[in-house]
Amino acid sequence: MFSMGASLDGEKYDTKKEDKKKQPNKSILPKNQHQLVFTYEKRKGKPVTLVGRFYIKEEEKKAVLKLLKKKLACGGAIKDEWIELQGDVKDKIKEVLKKEDWKFKN
Repeated sequence: MFSMGASLDGEKYDTKKEDKKKQPNKSILPKNQHQLVFTYEKRKGKPVTLVGRFYIKEEEKKAVLKLLKKKLACGGAIKDEWIELQGDVKDKIKEVLKKEDWKFKN
């Protein structure tokens, strides 16, 4: 007998896919215990500033993103624990977030 691929013997077939968006619940930290890190990238010639590892609820991340976009007059998005903002705005981000009591790695 020649066998190849999955075994389909029996009545139970496991065809579930793992939901990649659902990640195990990371510990949620208060904002004064975060150690935010900045990275700078160029994507297709355009500057992008990443701020991150935000270990907070999704609604709070959205509120922080909205605040930064409004204060800095730039576009942005949330990717996992990181907030991406258009442009090289590291110093401006630090000023805005310091007023909101966030902590940074130096």
